[in-house]
Amino acid sequence: MRDRISFDAETLLFLALSFLAIIVSSSDGPHLAVAQSSNKNSATTIPVNVGVIVDLETWVGKMGLSCVELSLSNFYSSNPSYKTRLVLNVRDSKGEEVAAAAAALDLIKNKQVQAIIGPQSSVQADFVIDLGNKSHVPIISFSATSPSLSSLRSPYFIRAAQNDSSQVNAISAVVQAFGWREAVLIYVDNEFGEGIIPSLMGALEELNTRVPYRSLIPPSATDDQIGQELYKLKTMQTRVFIVHMLPPLGSRLLAKAKELGMMSKGYVWILTNGITDLLSSVDSSVVASSMQGVLGIKTYVPDTRNLDTFMIQWKKKFQQENPSVLSPPLNIFGYYTYDAARALAMAVEEMRTVNFSFEILNTLTDATDLDTVGVSQNGEKLLQELAHITFMGLTRNFSLVDGQLESLVFQIVNINGNAARGIRFWALKNGLLRDLNPSDTSKYSASKGNLGTIIWPGDSTFVPKGWEFPTTGKSLKILVPVKDGFNQFVTVTRDPTTNISQVTRYCIDIFCAVIEKLPYALTYELTPFALPNGSSAGSYNDMIDQVYYQNYDAVVGDTTILANRSLYVEFTLPYTESGIAMLVPYKDNKSKNAWVFLKPLTGDLWLATGCFFRAFSNLTRFVVIVWVFVVLILTQSYTASLSSLLVVQNSQPTIADVHQLLNSGERVGYLYGTFVHEMLKQMKFDDYRLVSYKSVEECDVLLSKGSSKGGIAATIDEVPNIKLVLSQYCNKYIMIPTFKTAGFGFVFPKGSPLVPDISRAILNVTEGPNMTKIEKAWFTSETNCLDSTPSISSNSLGLDSFWGLFLIAGVVAVLALLIHMVMFVKRNWHVISSSSASLRQKIVALGRRFYERDINSHTFREGRFRDRSMDDGIHEHADVEISENTNFPLSPSSNSSQINNVLTNEQGTPSAEQGLPNHTFQHGKALNKLLLLGPLITPPVNVIELAKVAVQAAADPVFTPVVIDVQGLLRYSQQKLK
Repeated sequence: MRDRISFDAETLLFLALSFLAIIVSSSDGPHLAVAQSSNKNSATTIPVNVGVIVDLETWVGKMGLSCVELSLSNFYSSNPSYKTRLVLNVRDSKGEEVAAAAAALDLIKNKQVQAIIGPQSSVQADFVIDLGNKSHVPIISFSATSPSLSSLRSPYFIRAAQNDSSQVNAISAVVQAFGWREAVLIYVDNEFGEGIIPSLMGALEELNTRVPYRSLIPPSATDDQIGQELYKLKTMQTRVFIVHMLPPLGSRLLAKAKELGMMSKGYVWILTNGITDLLSSVDSSVVASSMQGVLGIKTYVPDTRNLDTFMIQWKKKFQQENPSVLSPPLNIFGYYTYDAARALAMAVEEMRTVNFSFEILNTLTDATDLDTVGVSQNGEKLLQELAHITFMGLTRNFSLVDGQLESLVFQIVNINGNAARGIRFWALKNGLLRDLNPSDTSKYSASKGNLGTIIWPGDSTFVPKGWEFPTTGKSLKILVPVKDGFNQFVTVTRDPTTNISQVTRYCIDIFCAVIEKLPYALTYELTPFALPNGSSAGSYNDMIDQVYYQNYDAVVGDTTILANRSLYVEFTLPYTESGIAMLVPYKDNKSKNAWVFLKPLTGDLWLATGCFFRAFSNLTRFVVIVWVFVVLILTQSYTASLSSLLVVQNSQPTIADVHQLLNSGERVGYLYGTFVHEMLKQMKFDDYRLVSYKSVEECDVLLSKGSSKGGIAATIDEVPNIKLVLSQYCNKYIMIPTFKTAGFGFVFPKGSPLVPDISRAILNVTEGPNMTKIEKAWFTSETNCLDSTPSISSNSLGLDSFWGLFLIAGVVAVLALLIHMVMFVKRNWHVISSSSASLRQKIVALGRRFYERDINSHTFREGRFRDRSMDDGIHEHADVEISENTNFPLSPSSNSSQINNVLTNEQGTPSAEQGLPNHTFQHGKALNKLLLLGPLITPPVNVIELAKVAVQAAADPVFTPVVIDVQGLLRYSQQKLK
């Protein structure tokens, strides 16, 4: 919007000269019109001067003046008792801004008008409003619709019409309904054209509809100038044009567009009400030849009885005054003028002021005409009365809101033939509607289903997609990154002889597959973002800036979708997994898991298990049967739990999360040239802790060294890059998710119409088999790992995992040995104390005695014969020891006597059979144990029968003394007893 012209000395001089020119031009007689009345008491009425500034050379000006006169005539005829009468003082602005200002100055200074109806255009009103503010004279315009003429800035300006900005939501609803992502604004380069632009662009931005270009057409532009501008638009991609100008210039613009082939299939033209409201004033042949298929926003005018009556009266009056005009057109501005004149007459009558005077504030002799303009004493009161006036006008209820008419409903029209055809409505609260009485008024709709059938340019019924490739046919210029590492995503190979670069790998294959899914052909050229020597020309943000400044059309590569980047460019849907992760080595827990065997069971379970092993009873056999099942379950559970603990311990990362890493003070790695560096700095990582790398191999080297040896403790990068490292070194590192990002996407200019189509194509590719093939082609073939799970110490367990268990076993064994040695020395102390041998001899004697097999523990070892007295002593000692250690009671005396009989003949003499060699009885202790264990034989046998079997065993030549032990006798006895 141009800065408003201040009334300095040069302007005042020019106004004075223009004023003199108007006086001279109107010297043949003033355009004075007085509202006539049949009131017989007209002499008692109070005349009130009001001004009318219109362009009498235009149709709108002539129509407006006739509507004002008809309005006042009808008003006073129906209200003859009113005491005030408006006296019209008409001035012709001749379509000039300065002439309109000079006319207003004349009316205020010389006629002391109480209000001015007009001026006609927004540009003229900008001058006149300043005079109204200075003199407190309300300026009531019926056709100055520019939003820049605000009553907030100009309190004495009243717009008896709708603000142009009130239709921008209707325009945006149409754009939203058809999903157009770009639109070019074409408007006249003046106050009227520029006023709507801020609100219109704001409404389109809310829909994420981009305005790539704004075309300004001068009011006095020639056909050649218009053609040059249209040809520029034709070479662009966008095919949606929103036109805001008045019919004279607009009809020439559309006619030229028709001539250049821009009214053909695929184009979209949307006209504001600046043209559609005045379409009746345009030659019908021009409409039929150059406006076919155009959409428009038109102020809705309902049919009312008042309107029908007014149209009949006005046509009759106008034809009487202009008999040469056979079919005079009438438009919305005539209705506004009629209602505005009536509202002013009502407000003046409500004031009932007798003295409508002006106060002169400056009486200096050297004052200019502008300085001597008086101030109306009733201007403020008149404004208050106008703000409260309400009545049923020609088309709607007349009521001023913030100094202007409120806009509620617009009609969407489609120009076919020589007229505009209504195709539904737009309402402020409901959006696009089929009719103005919707059943559901709670929702705002922008559905194209609520619109009727549309005939588009080129007589097409198919909705244009809103963009096409430029007529020049140039390919899309696409940037690709040049990388030193992680080349699996993008690789640029340049032929040194031809200097031609070839771009391949994962991201490129994805892009090619997406392009094949588009419903149309798309030509493109891949350009590496490189310096002349082939190295990278900058970071990813630098690449994105090239698209933002429109040096390139897109970026294809491993570019992460970020919120701050989306403020400047448009991203497609992601085609990779999203997120930022931390890669750290596995923790070595071999020195910390020695007691891991205790962890599978809790302390109370260990205690309960130990208590159940303290069982001393003959019913132990029954207890053991049940306990076997308990031990079985415990054993299996213990094994599973221990295995899980071993896996988990060896799978632990060296750093658990990013907060631990931040507080540790260790160094952190990141991929060179990515946004991660700035992200780490924002997380308060010091610069000296940040280490960059360029390849997978370099990342592995840094992680293997560790922070203390000049490497890094962890690296933070995007998930696709982390997975690429894991695909080669999965046994060494573990990935820890850290932050959320949107993944990799393709970059296009803001509002690019390609983005929706490519995003849909990405979905088709990622959900289909092509995605798997591409991933296998560039990632799976290079991995040496079957999965990303770590190996657990080469899948084997070492002594270091259980040395705690062996420590317990060793301590118990040593303790048992010490106890045994103490008891041995105590039993054989008489050997040391009673002997007079030397110390060495005593030690040797103890050693020999220790070496000899203890008959209590080694029953199968063959010993030397002893005399019967010693044997009886040992036998007695063994009997007592067995009784104490086995809890088996000694045999009753009766049984003992019977056993003795068995061992001898019935006459009490030894058996005549020679089957019992003397050496057999040196193992009498084994026989004694067998007799004591008799009740445990299954099935149980009589002790006497067992003794007989023992005697037979002793006499059996096969049953050698070597196998005479408890187990051997027991097995032999069981076999015989069967």
